[in-house]
Amino acid sequence: MRDRKTLVPHLHEQYGDTFSISILPGPRHFVIFSDPADVKEIFASDPAQLHAGKGNDILKPVMGRHSVLLTDDLEHQRARKLLMPAFTGPSMRGYVPLVESIAKAEVDSWHDGQRLVTLDRMNAITLDVILQVVFGVTDEERLAVLRPKVNRMVDIDVRILLAWLIPRLGALPPWRGYFKNQRAVDALLFAEIADRREAHDLQGRQDVLSRLLRVGAEDSTPALSDVEMRDQLVTLLLAGHETTASALSWTLHELGRHPDLHVRAVTAAQTGDDAFLEACLKESMRLHPIIDFVARTLQSEQVVGGYRLPAGVTVSPSIMLSHSREESFADAHEFRPDRFLTDTIAANTWIPFGGGARRCIGAAFSLMEGTVVLREVLQRFDVHAERPAPNRLRNITNVPADKAPLVLHRR
Repeated sequence: MRDRKTLVPHLHEQYGDTFSISILPGPRHFVIFSDPADVKEIFASDPAQLHAGKGNDILKPVMGRHSVLLTDDLEHQRARKLLMPAFTGPSMRGYVPLVESIAKAEVDSWHDGQRLVTLDRMNAITLDVILQVVFGVTDEERLAVLRPKVNRMVDIDVRILLAWLIPRLGALPPWRGYFKNQRAVDALLFAEIADRREAHDLQGRQDVLSRLLRVGAEDSTPALSDVEMRDQLVTLLLAGHETTASALSWTLHELGRHPDLHVRAVTAAQTGDDAFLEACLKESMRLHPIIDFVARTLQSEQVVGGYRLPAGVTVSPSIMLSHSREESFADAHEFRPDRFLTDTIAANTWIPFGGGARRCIGAAFSLMEGTVVLREVLQRFDVHAERPAPNRLRNITNVPADKAPLVLHRR
């Protein structure tokens, strides 16, 4: 599980586009797919028969059993219906000014000649975006209490997830300390939810939590309970914090290694050409997949990709292999943002957010946030990377192992 960056391409080279692996504990049986036709078939299949929530079960101790990532069937449909209005185009435009102000405040603290630990600073930005734009916490005293506790919560060592299989581990270190901190975060979130339900200005607030509370009041669909609300907020935190920070770190790293593309990106930032900045972000997510694979667990015997598979098997479109296919992306090993501007990207080949009915609900938010942050950085600084950054699996995300250090030069 820790050596997927080497192991999966090796298995692909040895066995082809489709192969199976068994992973302990369990064992859990995975069938890996990377041919776009097979990926399309999986994403288009009946979600009642291919459960995405079941495939992500190991995250339940942290995200909670009501998380939109961990539920299936009617419960998932209801949660997704309530969450969607907070991530539509009009909502997205409303978030931009606050994301800009958070990014600007961070970038304004940097100085000429500084050696920036990029992953740490991008994590700081994306954490504040979650706390202020999603949770709606803008009071500095509350933020000061939340930041260290939330940081510890999102720093999930793989061992922590073993509590899903062996609940009694929760009484032992390091699980005991982790879940004690999680309970403290939960208490703060429940207090924030209660305060917001009583707020007189709820209708005028634009954060995601306030929008969710309004949707519940205006829709015939049963509103989210406090526990359900907590699980969705923590899901948005865990799914949208380090993933976006890592994507930004890889993007700035690649721009720091390609002077010609750096010049174009700076021009784009200065002229409002968000399309090129977004293309840079998308290309870094292709070249450096943040999450390696998608998981769907079969609820009955199914024929997938021409193979008859029994219930209980997890079929897994490989994001890593899909993004590195020469048939889909010419010169796949190169950083070429223009491919997202001039080439036709075939469906089911660029899949960092998954696909089908379970495509990541925050995809547009992530791209908006990343584009805004890139613009704020490149308007003020040139960035230079001294050497290629190695990859490291941290928790469940791929990050630059050296945190992608950059040398800054003020513009």
